Amino acid sequence: MRTLYPDISPYAEYWLDVDSTHRLYVEESGNPSGIPVIFIHGGPGGGTSAAHRSFFNPERYRIILFDQRGCGRSTPHASLENNTTADLVQDMEKIRDHLNIDTWLLFGGSWGSTLALAYGQAHPERVSGMILRGIFLCRKQDIDWFYQQGASALFPDYWADYLQPIPVDERQNLLQAYYQRLTSDNEIARMAAAKAWSIWEGRCSTLHPNQDIAQHFGEPHVALAMARIEAHYFYHGCFMRENQLIEDAGKLRDIPITLVHGRYDVVCPIEQAFALHQVLPHAEFNIIRDAGHSAFEPGITDNLIRATDRFARQQA
Repeated sequence: MRTLYPDISPYAEYWLDVDSTHRLYVEESGNPSGIPVIFIHGGPGGGTSAAHRSFFNPERYRIILFDQRGCGRSTPHASLENNTTADLVQDMEKIRDHLNIDTWLLFGGSWGSTLALAYGQAHPERVSGMILRGIFLCRKQDIDWFYQQGASALFPDYWADYLQPIPVDERQNLLQAYYQRLTSDNEIARMAAAKAWSIWEGRCSTLHPNQDIAQHFGEPHVALAMARIEAHYFYHGCFMRENQLIEDAGKLRDIPITLVHGRYDVVCPIEQAFALHQVLPHAEFNIIRDAGHSAFEPGITDNLIRATDRFARQQA
């Protein structure tokens, strides 16, 4: 089993103004002359961490991490203003242009796979390859599964905690109820909703319970951005037309793609990866039989690092 590459530090950090409101944190590590790869984090609203650099051989890759609008080290924190999928796609283009990169490898999981697909469909000529994990298509059925009914049957104990901030008479539309609280001026209600929303996701992200991941999702700074921005996107249909990523998949037919998905992914059930593979049959599709959603589950980490190593060899 392959494990993460050793920890490394950035050799460059930037704060990039992308409009009059938002300032993004961007960093580079690894080999400045290596294969450009952009790590696209999940959420939306999740932010990056030092461990995200370690999916790539630092001798072969120029590793670019950035925090999307409103999360991580980007400012203003948890902001919903001018925060849409189209804005994030444009931000990636601004980063690519700022760093003088012609084409780059897209590496993303969960919402990161969503944004990678949206970016690739908008700018296929800028994509050298895609390695995608925990595919999330952002269809209504995918959002309802995790936030209204579906995953609730597999984790009823965790679901009870998720329901707790919402009165019984509002539970017929939990996304709307959460969105109202997460965008309200009531700071106490907003934070209670944020923690319940985010911890629900963290608890469901691994096949075996992982207290460290659950605690990370519950940290106030993380939870507020994650919950507010996710609810904002999901309430507005991720600012895409329904089934857009499947309907426009043909634009990616000439791009090397690897799909990695845990068989027991409860956050983003494997049907989503299967549906994407049906319209992208040239993509390599790896089902990890003993894993859920998280990139840090052993089988998924192993597969992702094998994919980045293989891509590097093919580019030699």
